[in-house]
Amino acid sequence: MKITGVTLCALSLVLALAGQARAGDPNPCKGQSLDNATWLSVAHPGLGEFYLKGWGPFFERAPQRKFWLGLIPGFGWPGYLQAKSIHDVRKCQTSDDLWNWD
Repeated sequence: MKITGVTLCALSLVLALAGQARAGDPNPCKGQSLDNATWLSVAHPGLGEFYLKGWGPFFERAPQRKFWLGLIPGFGWPGYLQAKSIHDVRKCQTSDDLWNWD
């Protein structure tokens, strides 16, 4: 029941912010709110990067490793990947690199 509530909360946040995204922008942070991206990364690793890329097709724009490995408790959410995703969106990086903190 608790997981369902967290999932519904994250989905609601994604849907609420979806209207603000602009698809097809070569600069992923141009016109995007880094605060929105940060909160999406807090909700689940990879969602902030997906937002910065302008949503669109999930398997083309979402960082697949961050998103799927983010389902592992302690490593994904909450944990290492959540912090990595937050760090990346604050630097306007949208890569799926799990280990590089530059």
